Amino acid sequence: MPLTIGKLSQATAVNVETIRYYERIGLLATPARTDSGYRTFGEQDAARLRFIKRGRELGFSLEEIRTLVGLADQPGHSCTDVDRLVQIHLVEVRQRIADLQRLESELERLASCSESTVRECRIIEALTAPGERGG
Repeated sequence: MPLTIGKLSQATAVNVETIRYYERIGLLATPARTDSGYRTFGEQDAARLRFIKRGRELGFSLEEIRTLVGLADQPGHSCTDVDRLVQIHLVEVRQRIADLQRLESELERLASCSESTVRECRIIEALTAPGERGG
């Protein structure tokens, strides 16, 4: 049974504008249209949209998802390319986690100035001073 864009949005929990965007950039195929011009989507479109949504939830960029979609569309293709992409992404995720842990430690250190006056506050001082990491 064909789905309108609104029904597809409800079925996948993806915003209508996001669906239109994915169609514009080619992540979703151009849908069929009714005589009155309404887009109609099928279950394959819903499955593709759920694939894209899950990829975004896992932090993959749209270009990485485009690559994954292309690989998924090649039945019998080796998983080597998919594995390589996931391994690269995993390294990036681990780097972001390490960065966030450093940020957490720094914020915990700065948060200990609660008894100081604003003029003596280390948080204000730290935010005013030149950064250690170069922005």
